[in-house]
Amino acid sequence: MKTIQMTLDDELVESVDKVVKKLHSSRSAFTRDALRDALEKYNALQLEQKHRQGYSKKPVKQDEFSAWEDEQDWGDI
Repeated sequence: MKTIQMTLDDELVESVDKVVKKLHSSRSAFTRDALRDALEKYNALQLEQKHRQGYSKKPVKQDEFSAWEDEQDWGDI
């Protein structure tokens, strides 16, 4: 692990301190989790954007998936 230095607003640090106290955790652990969550969100947004670009370049054709309609099973709804 690396040690890094960050500059944060006082109010943000106070809010984090309140939460980590309730969680019996640390600022570092909380920050690691928040950064992991932010990276996951960023990656999901990038993938969604890639899908949107793909579908805009090559839209779904009418009846493109109709061949699979008989294969669908929605269970006992």
